[in-house]
Amino acid sequence: MNPRQRPSLTLLRLLAAAPMLLSPLSARADDDKKPPAEAPVQQVEIKGAAATYDARRNDTATKIVVTQEEILKNGDTTIAEVLKRLPGITVGGVQGRGGDIRMRGLGSGYTQIMLNGEPAPPGFSLDSLSPDMIERIEVMRAATAEYSTQAIAGGINIVLKKAIVTAQRELKLGLQDDNGHVGTNTNFQLSDRRGALSYAVGGGITYGKFDRPSEVVTTGFAPDGSQNLLRRTAIQSRGLFEALNLSPRVNVNLGPNDIVTSQSFVNVNRFHADNSEQVATVQGAAPRYTGTRIHIDSDFEMLRSDLTWTRKLAGGAKLELKGGVNYNHRQTEAPSSQYYPGDVLALSRLITSASTDQGWSSTGKYSTPLFEGHALAAGWDAGYSARDEDRIQRESSTVGAPAANLDQRYNADVKRLALYAQDEWTLTQQWSMYFGLRWEGIDTTSEGNDYAPVSNKSSVFSPLFQTLWKLPGSKADQLRLGLTRTYKAPGVNSLIPRRFASNNNSATSPDQTGNPLLKPELAWGLDLAFEHYLAGGGLLTASTFVRRIEDITHQQVALINGLYVSRPVNDGIANTRGIELEAKLPLRAMMKGMPAVDLRANVSRNWSDLTSVPGPNNRLDQQTPVSGTVGADWKLDTLPLTVGGSFSFQSGGPVRISLQQSAYTIPKRSLDLYGLWKFNPKNQLRVALANALHQDNYSESSYADASGTLRDGTITPTTAVVRALVEMKF
Repeated sequence: MNPRQRPSLTLLRLLAAAPMLLSPLSARADDDKKPPAEAPVQQVEIKGAAATYDARRNDTATKIVVTQEEILKNGDTTIAEVLKRLPGITVGGVQGRGGDIRMRGLGSGYTQIMLNGEPAPPGFSLDSLSPDMIERIEVMRAATAEYSTQAIAGGINIVLKKAIVTAQRELKLGLQDDNGHVGTNTNFQLSDRRGALSYAVGGGITYGKFDRPSEVVTTGFAPDGSQNLLRRTAIQSRGLFEALNLSPRVNVNLGPNDIVTSQSFVNVNRFHADNSEQVATVQGAAPRYTGTRIHIDSDFEMLRSDLTWTRKLAGGAKLELKGGVNYNHRQTEAPSSQYYPGDVLALSRLITSASTDQGWSSTGKYSTPLFEGHALAAGWDAGYSARDEDRIQRESSTVGAPAANLDQRYNADVKRLALYAQDEWTLTQQWSMYFGLRWEGIDTTSEGNDYAPVSNKSSVFSPLFQTLWKLPGSKADQLRLGLTRTYKAPGVNSLIPRRFASNNNSATSPDQTGNPLLKPELAWGLDLAFEHYLAGGGLLTASTFVRRIEDITHQQVALINGLYVSRPVNDGIANTRGIELEAKLPLRAMMKGMPAVDLRANVSRNWSDLTSVPGPNNRLDQQTPVSGTVGADWKLDTLPLTVGGSFSFQSGGPVRISLQQSAYTIPKRSLDLYGLWKFNPKNQLRVALANALHQDNYSESSYADASGTLRDGTITPTTAVVRALVEMKF
């Protein structure tokens, strides 16, 4: 059987088997349909102001809010899969495998990821969060003073479930097929209320296997253009992963004006992999090592816990205080073997590493309607994190290969403090303004046994302005304008001058090190948007943005003592700009007699250039030039069935990284489909096909100087993934 046919056949089998697998649920649905003995009771639905408030439409500060219903609609298992369908957001890396989250085509710290309004703690990964644990996702195109202004491209705030309205018992059992590898996904929600006390516990268990082959083709060219090198490296990665996450929360109502909330997040991961590389040299000199085999065992545990006290004060004022602690630990053991040509064992290596991050955070916010039409707020955001890491390397050789034993130990402390004030001023029913001021400082220190102590301090004062104008004579049209001062601080790993060696050092596979002299990147930004709202939640929007970034950071490769070394440097100014278009069209709400189909589409076009890098194609951070998504959801009238899908596109092309370095990626296309069958209000089956096109991914990096050109091209096949999820409420 052709392996490319397997996902479609598996999907058909799951749908065909659904009635038999879920016959008890169907029987229960039939029982629910029997007429009751008593006369029917008229039902009245009451919606409060909170349920009808549209934050995207009415908040002065621009914000896209993704509800839990939208998050869960496609049966996604990771947050990255949810985010890639939103306007202006793309996911780096290989299709279907996650990657860095990018807004306006920019990642690498330009996009701020927050958890419950605070910067994500060290070691946190979006992949560790199950979509079922999330209440909503807030996408902020322009920074506000309340949240960190380390958001040049924008910010994404992941809000875990907090509100506990009624008792809930929910269980979701999932099964998936990834190119013949079966995985499971189980999630549960348990919540209840007892007088002044309410509680909820959410969690999930994930298990999966993977088999990910790829090939790297290395070519070299002399200065006259003649080819002098051709190597093919076959790479194989097989393994499995297991994950457990829990999110308990407790709300205690101390009185009419006081609420205390405890919320925690626990994540445990186990990862095992066997990786291999085999180099075949067709033309030119072979590398020192032509074979590598590595076994990896990695264990990770993470805990984050917050305690929040909210007190309502006289005159509509409110005080909110929150304190939190976080801890994570990673233990990794990786024995490996390096081989000379002819599969001769050259070097045996064992690397064991352990890292621990622990810290605390504190936030406070006081808000009050001090003057008529003004909503004033002021507060602080402080945090401290300490990282300790050991890396022990032991090497041995029976044939005289170079061997080195290393004992590397280091620690790093990061202290941050921010103070802010903001005012949202409603001048008229059509016009409101937002003013914010935020000062944020970061102090990073580090010591290690193989480098000199590092100290790096930076602070930024950010004035912020946004305004919303609802056009006179129209209830549907409005304009937004934003002016922001944002920044990007260098991360700890970018500052520490530890050297990480490459097995086969080359210009396209250099050693890596940090730079303790890095400065923060500073940016001025302008955002402008027009919004037209339609009946039933539909909308048409057009927005544009401009950013001017000083002291831009990029990777610089240099030949030092006979080895190529890559390190980050501040160099020049970057200018980036773009436009975004979005449409949501609920057909039935807009036109009577139409089917219950919701259409959605968005497209983004981004441009950027660096003054320190000659053109053409001197884009910032390998920025995605064009991205877009089209999708539809259809709720059938004659069956309890909803079907839908979305197609996403990201352009690629050549990028000039520096005078010598270039990169290239092909356009990426992704198609996701889903179907939802409701047996009754409490039981349903969701089937999804992710990455249905399973397009092969290709990326390329090259280095050119007076001695010639070296180019690495990586071909990575991808697979379609079929998922089935049974959702039950009790």
